[in-house]
Amino acid sequence: MFVGLEFEYDLPALRAVAVEVAEQAADLVRDIRDEAVTQGSVDTKSTETDVVTTGDREAERLIRTRLATVRPGEPILGEEGGDDAVPGSSGGLRWVVDPIDGTVNYLYGFPQYAVSIAAQVDGRSVAGAVVEPVSGRVWSAARGYGAELDGVPLRVSGADRMDLALIGTGFHYSAERRRSQAAAVARLLGEIRDIRRSGAASLDLCAVAAGWLDGYYEHGLQRWDWAAGGLIATEAGARLRLPTSGARDGFGDDTTLCTAPGIAEELTAALKRSGAAEL
Repeated sequence: MFVGLEFEYDLPALRAVAVEVAEQAADLVRDIRDEAVTQGSVDTKSTETDVVTTGDREAERLIRTRLATVRPGEPILGEEGGDDAVPGSSGGLRWVVDPIDGTVNYLYGFPQYAVSIAAQVDGRSVAGAVVEPVSGRVWSAARGYGAELDGVPLRVSGADRMDLALIGTGFHYSAERRRSQAAAVARLLGEIRDIRRSGAASLDLCAVAAGWLDGYYEHGLQRWDWAAGGLIATEAGARLRLPTSGARDGFGDDTTLCTAPGIAEELTAALKRSGAAEL
């Protein structure tokens, strides 16, 4: 059980809810994909490269309906539907939802996208699931109970050399910021094995949990991007640095950094040298 102030929750039960609802949403977005991106609407948000599809909206609608049924009265923060918590309220449990993480991949038919659902208590992730509609993979975790991929326990890599480390990253929707990020990646490449860019933050965090990546960093992620994947990574043994306002660690406020413990200090230093820490 997770006990916080006056709250007490059954975390494995919350994980089971996250898995069940995420699987239902994953089935939906997979089944309607062709219609959602060809006959449905495809709109933009912050820039012309920041897209939202009918699939995103329908998936979040399903998730909100299902959570309201199985966990009535608990507020939801969703990428498309916003935050329905009572204004001025604080504390307690809130669900954090990304109906399709990797919408550009979804738009193109590239199979690297996911549904992400997390339960947070006082802003801290305590249970969550990330489900891949195309592969059917189910990643999940509950705080203190470990992380799993399709029921198999996860553990981060034992990497201890930066020159042999495989690192994931992502790029901003703004073309100007992407150019700066690319320049930093070019400098970082000389210190690591290689770079991977999948286009779905939740899956990059899960990849660190599985040891498929030795580390991952990105700027500009929102809470729904990391709420479930970040918990899965930490429960698998990763070190996680989340976006933090006013941090004095040499990283920008909107930086997310997730790494295997054996290269944490080296990767932190390398990111600072490359200029990637504060982009």
